[in-house]
Amino acid sequence: MSTSILATGEAKAPSSNPITTRFGMFYVAFVVDTDSHRILDAECSATLALTNTFVKSLFARERITDEGRLAEQITTRYHGSSQRALIAALRNAVVKYRSIVGLAAD
Repeated sequence: MSTSILATGEAKAPSSNPITTRFGMFYVAFVVDTDSHRILDAECSATLALTNTFVKSLFARERITDEGRLAEQITTRYHGSSQRALIAALRNAVVKYRSIVGLAAD
C-alpha cells in the first residue's frame, strides 16, 4: 500500500511582493507518494488563485526527486515575481523530503 506525506518548503519572497506583506515568506507544500516520489498535490502561498492553480499544474504527477527538471519547469514557464522564491522553496522542500524518506541527494 502506498503512503503519502506532506513536505513543505519556504523561501524569502521579494520585499515588494504582496506575498511578503500577507505571509512574510513564500511557502510551497507538496503531497507526495513515497513509493513513486510522485507529487499528488501542491499548493503555494500565492495571493491569486490562478497562480496557485498554475503552480499546481507545474508539479502535478512529476517526481519530487527530479529537482532539476522541476526548477527548469519553473524557470521556463513561471514568470511571476516570486519565481526565484518558488525555486528556493522547491529546493527546501526536496531537501526535507529526501531527509524524511531517507534518500541521498543526487
